Amino acid sequence: MDVRKLTETYAVAPQITVDDIPALAKAGFTHVICNRPDDEVTPDFQADALRAATEAAGLTFVYNPVSGTGMTPENVAAQAETLAIENATVLAYCRSGTRSAFVWGLANATTLSPDTILSAAAAAGYDLSSLRPYLEAQT
Repeated sequence: MDVRKLTETYAVAPQITVDDIPALAKAGFTHVICNRPDDEVTPDFQADALRAATEAAGLTFVYNPVSGTGMTPENVAAQAETLAIENATVLAYCRSGTRSAFVWGLANATTLSPDTILSAAAAAGYDLSSLRPYLEAQT
């Protein structure tokens, strides 16, 4: 499992499996956000399978599918809602982790500086530079 921290309380990863859930719990994650739509994966990787394993491990599961063709304001709001939960430590996943990094950047556009967002993503291996104009417009 390739977990990449963007902040102390938010990390992203490519597609996880039910077998990864115990390691996530052991690592201290409290919430798992699925940013991958079910129509991209087989049933064993779909939200219901991951939700069951996540909840069985005592973690909270959030299904917030972000289409590869674009994300909606509702996606950003749902991600922000989970990020705002006090003492939450979140792992978000999608196919590669990129969508989860983008939706995190957009969810933090009004609370973190553009440089902070872009630097954190770059340090984790994600290029969010195309967001800079939008991020700068939010400050």
